[in-house]
Amino acid sequence: MRTFIAIDLSQEIKKVLSRLIEELDEMDKEHKKIRWIKKEGMHLTIKFLGDIGNEKISLIEKALKNISEKFEPFVLKLKGTGTFPPRSNNPRVLWIGIEEEETLKALQYQIEAELEKLSFPRESRKFHPHLTLGRVKVFSNLRQTLLLLEKYRERIFGEMKVEKITFFQSKLKPTGAEYSILSEFELK
Repeated sequence: MRTFIAIDLSQEIKKVLSRLIEELDEMDKEHKKIRWIKKEGMHLTIKFLGDIGNEKISLIEKALKNISEKFEPFVLKLKGTGTFPPRSNNPRVLWIGIEEEETLKALQYQIEAELEKLSFPRESRKFHPHLTLGRVKVFSNLRQTLLLLEKYRERIFGEMKVEKITFFQSKLKPTGAEYSILSEFELK
């Protein structure tokens, strides 16, 4: 079972991001070079776990419950746009940024530390919180889309109160990934 830990986004934030995707998609309509994230699949990934066996589920859930009890709800602010690799003419990913937030960084660090005890290796790259908008399928003539994305580089897209962390299952399908909630953990 393919799984990950994330913050599910509020409906309000999903609407804002969906409108931005619609605007960006206008630049790509006839070529379909970008696979855009569906509204129901929008989330902030904290840790990707990959394929796990059923025996690991309860151990992960116990760790997440313990972690969630150590954190209070906090505000997540969405600001700016960008690409991976950064400022590339041939990016793989288009994203919305998350303003630096100490509680989010501490939560991610705690999740990494606790899951390392369950044999999940720590992420080797620095945590760069972002919300993926789309994944580039074809690297050609994205100029107009990238210019529009650049226009929003400093824009504030809103904020939401984070009150829980979510343990998701991901099923890969030809139409894109489909996500279902395995369990949720309220922040105290």
